[in-house]
Amino acid sequence: MARPTHVYTIEYVATLISENLELIEEVARNSDNIDYGEMIHAYDGTEEGVTTFTERGVESLKEFLADVRTWECGVRQFLVDEQCDPEVIKPSWQTSRNHKPRGLRRMDT
Repeated sequence: MARPTHVYTIEYVATLISENLELIEEVARNSDNIDYGEMIHAYDGTEEGVTTFTERGVESLKEFLADVRTWECGVRQFLVDEQCDPEVIKPSWQTSRNHKPRGLRRMDT
């Protein structure tokens, strides 16, 4: 199998697949959610760097989100499991891919 020769930034992926950037960032926090080697952290001179996805990584992300949406309570349950503050999660996230609320917060554990 050939190695990927290009990657997509996380911001571009959000636009490309019409998903909420903060949701994708939550998925990307746990590398086990995406096929191994398909999500790559790139150093760009900033403290944070940038998360990128290969083409297969984008497909893996889409598959993961489609699977999450089949769970009871869907995206909301995923975010609760990932310890996001459920009070800031809009119910429409469970069904709408185009709704883009801002301001997810991590819960202190």
